[in-house]
Amino acid sequence: MADHARSDDAGVQAQLDRFAQLSPGRDILGLERIIELLAHLGNPHDHLPPVFHVAGTNGKGSTCAFLRAAIEANSQTAHVYTSPHLVRFNERIRIAGKLIEDADLAPLLGEVLDVAEAHDIGPSFFEATTAAAFLAFSRTPADACIVEVGLGGRLDATNVIARPIACGIAQLGVDHQAFLGETLEHMATEKAGIAKHGVPLIVLSQAPEALHRIEQAAIDIGAPLLIEGRGWQIDQSLNPGLSGTHQRRNASLAATMLRAANFVPEAAIQTGIAQARWPARLQRLNHGPLVALLPTGSTITIDGAHNPAAATALARELSAAPRHLIIGILANKDADNILAALSPHALSLTFIEVPHHPSADTAALATKWHGTAAANLPTALAPFRAPADVLVVGSLYLAGEALRINRQLPD
Repeated sequence: MADHARSDDAGVQAQLDRFAQLSPGRDILGLERIIELLAHLGNPHDHLPPVFHVAGTNGKGSTCAFLRAAIEANSQTAHVYTSPHLVRFNERIRIAGKLIEDADLAPLLGEVLDVAEAHDIGPSFFEATTAAAFLAFSRTPADACIVEVGLGGRLDATNVIARPIACGIAQLGVDHQAFLGETLEHMATEKAGIAKHGVPLIVLSQAPEALHRIEQAAIDIGAPLLIEGRGWQIDQSLNPGLSGTHQRRNASLAATMLRAANFVPEAAIQTGIAQARWPARLQRLNHGPLVALLPTGSTITIDGAHNPAAATALARELSAAPRHLIIGILANKDADNILAALSPHALSLTFIEVPHHPSADTAALATKWHGTAAANLPTALAPFRAPADVLVVGSLYLAGEALRINRQLPD
């Protein structure tokens, strides 16, 4: 499914509009285009601070947030590259701790796209974005660089980094089958492709068939392998700043990566993980235009659970506090298994489309799962006449729409 972005800044939007003209219009895995593009840009990926590289199906963004928070708790700075963005494209590129400004982003994208056009490379949206991030990072000093894999690992554009100081694999699940194969074994093989010779590979415990593929990949390339339950344990002393019992595992993954690299002292790990923030992960919205549509005393929480594994983790939280669910699911996702996990903990189900993205049929889902369909988020909230606790879920893009309407931009 093609990625996209919009910006309120005319200069940034002018460059974003060029993506559709230059790129194949969708993600096509492979390293040939990104390698060629980076070569014409002076190979900026070879001039980065020490890199932490994180793959996984669920939890890799949270793991990156914990890494950054711990590094910053040690009075150091980190570049961070993550995806997707929720509201503004700028969220993908954090330079020495701060989101890139529009005034810097527009010429940066223009530089990358000019080179791509001049050499007839035709990079995908993600490849051009990755090149822009690495170019920005190479030009500004920082103590560390945190890079989240976009899709898979082995053939992901971020996998041009030759020697990170630590690699991590968060929870795996079956997702993006069109790119990564139909089975968990295929998924694991692709994600384990970030392993590098001599670089610690820290992995959350996975299903046996996935661990087998990861172990084989580590042996083949000569990567020291540390698996949860073998080389390390979930750290019960950590107090994650992100909500959800599953976040302790992500925090422990980040902590083990930092320890394996001997990068920050233990006090910074403890303090940073407690202070970590990351939007759209069981995030309660502040008072704003969207929250104001509900009766006084109501709450709106947003979460990006967009596949069955993430929905199962979220269901564990909802079992103690059921909520009214407003759900938007992309057309290429496993809607039935997502809903099988979430629906038992729903006080009501309202289905909406994910704005600007091909979405699952809301009318069909409403019929099958005994809910209702609504045109958009404000319409979905309109029927509530008494205080209610609402969860907006099913896609990170929908979570971003909730933040946009509520005028609560991630920073």
